[in-house]
Parts: sequence; structure tokens; C-alpha cells
Amino acid sequence: MSAIRYELIKTCKQSGARLGKIHTPHGIIDTPIFMPVGTLATVKSMTPEELKEMDARIILSNTYHLYMRPGHKLIEKAGGLHKFMNWDRAILTDSGGFQVFSLGPLRKISEEGVEFRSHIDGSKHFISPEKAIEIQNSLGADIIMSFDECAPYPADYDYVKKSLERTTRWAKRGKDAHKYPEKQALFGIVQGGMYKDLRYQSAMELMEIDFPGYSIGGLSVGEPKDIMNEVLENTTPLLPKDKPRYLMGVGSPDDLLEGVIRGVDMFDCVLPTRIARNGTALTSLGKIVVRNATYQEDFTPLDPNCSCYTCRNYSRAYIRHLVKCNEILASRLITTHNLHFLLKLMEDVREAIMNDRLLDFKNDFFRSYGLL
Repeated sequence: MSAIRYELIKTCKQSGARLGKIHTPHGIIDTPIFMPVGTLATVKSMTPEELKEMDARIILSNTYHLYMRPGHKLIEKAGGLHKFMNWDRAILTDSGGFQVFSLGPLRKISEEGVEFRSHIDGSKHFISPEKAIEIQNSLGADIIMSFDECAPYPADYDYVKKSLERTTRWAKRGKDAHKYPEKQALFGIVQGGMYKDLRYQSAMELMEIDFPGYSIGGLSVGEPKDIMNEVLENTTPLLPKDKPRYLMGVGSPDDLLEGVIRGVDMFDCVLPTRIARNGTALTSLGKIVVRNATYQEDFTPLDPNCSCYTCRNYSRAYIRHLVKCNEILASRLITTHNLHFLLKLMEDVREAIMNDRLLDFKNDFFRSYGLL
């Protein structure tokens, strides 16, 4: 029995987008959904209570980083990631593959796995598909990921083909090593770069192994947006209708909408928290860089159409002052707003799907956001 169950509620007549629910051991997640990223068992500057106030149903943590510190065995001793970080809703952990491969010259790939040096102290480590699953079994997240190789962009056909075939073999090894399928749902990750036939090959091979959900990896790695959208158009229809589809590492408002229209259910990205720390806010009227002098005497909220805690209580001028003084509160206030903005956007998207008007919603949003 799988740890999760996907329930398809409705398909938008106007766009083909899916409205659904994912039933997990730690609650029901309405989809399409954006997942805030809590890399090190914390969404930067946010408390779990604040995330619940904005109705975050699931957050993501990072296997590689938690393996490096404090270590998966320590988290297991604490009772698992939920208890360790005081979060009683759903958690997804990635496999650590993307982080390991982004180490570049610090890592060496073989059929067995990846040998790499720590970005913290240079110590040598080895992660195999089995080890990645062992770490995630210890962490105890509701949804866990297969260990995969994320091919760079651009990459030639032969390299991507060999890479995806290794990813398939690793996915099978990971599934065989998975100890708790009834408590943790293991997803396969579709690779294949920008090549239509390789994406098809990857999807077919992974479906044969049979996972309770499927991720689409290897996108948002530097390719133009029209290519990413084309890959999605060719890939998502191949995946089972009764299982969730997760596009990894994508979180700008326009990409979320384009992904939903192409049949994606789940998204995650560090974008809203990262740009918040640099003084940038996502608003219904487009991005604003609050640190700019333009906002020195602007006593309006970050977004006049937003009801988040930050917009109800503080002005652009005050937040700019905090940013310029490197005050921690600046990061907290903008992060609160940015996460609320994306979670509310996805709530509005779900409503638009229910009312069969997602394409109209997209056009209205793009016009307001300055993309049309």
C-alpha cells in the first residue's frame, strides 16, 4: 500500500489543468500547490506557526544538506524530521542528487554512485542510490525522491541518453532499498534533457518500475522558458493520470502558471525566500526591488492587493529602511509576503480551474504582472 493517494477532482475545460488532492500521512494537500523550501529543516526566517497561518500544507527539505549537518542519524534519534523541526504537516525531501551534481569538480560519478567532497570542510563522502534512500528513510518525510543525475544544459544527446539510463537503473535500485513504502512515497524522476524521445524513454522506463508519483527533473537549469514549456507539453501527458506530477525547482509566478496549464500538480523553489533576503518582493503588479531609492518615501504596502501580515502592517519605506540597515526583520517581512503571495496565487489558480477559466486568469495575471 502506498503512503499517499492522489485524487483527481477536476480537469479544467479551458486549459486541461488538473485540480486534485494528495492524501498524505500528515494531511491533505490541495493541488496544484507551491511548496516552500526549508533546505536545512527550516524555511529561512519563518516559524512553522507562521507557515501554517499562510496555509502551507507541505514544505521541502534537502537530503544532501541534512546529511552533511546535523546528520540523518541525529534527526532519526530526534524522532524524524517532523519532530525535529516541530512541523506536523507534510514534508518532501529531495534526493540530494541536484546538490551533489552541482558540486562540479568536487564530485566523481560512477555506476555505483557519486563520490564528492563536502562543501563545508572538504571531507570525502559517497552517496549511492541506496544511501540516498537510507538517509531519507531516517529523515522520515512523507514524500521522498529517487537519486538521479541532473544533466546540465546544454548537453549533447549521447551524454543525456547515458545519464537518463543510469538514472533509471538508480531509480530501480532505490526502490528496492526503500524500507517504508507504506509510510513514505518514493517518486521517480523523469530526465532526458531537452530531447523529446529521451523524455519519452525515461517516462516509460520509470512507469514500468511503478512509483506512487513522478517528478520532472532537469528543467529550469538555464534553458529558455519556451524550451522548458515545450518539454513539459511533451512529458506530462505521458505520466499516469492517477498519480501526482511534480516539477522540481520551479517557482516564478509565470512558470507556475505555465506549468499548471501543462498538467503539473506540485512545484518548489527557493526563489521567494532567496530574493526576499536581497530586498525583492513579488507583487500582483510585478517584482519590486524595495532597496531602491524610489521607495524611500513610499508609505504604501508592498502590494496594495495583498492581505498578508506584512502588507497589513508595514510600508515600503519602512521595509526599505530595514533592508538598507541589514536588519533581520527585513528578510522576515519580505519572506512572509513572498510566500503568502505564491500560496495565494496557487489558491486562485485552483479556483480558476474549478470555474474552467484558467487561461482567462493567466491572461489577467500576466497583464497585471507586466508580462503582456
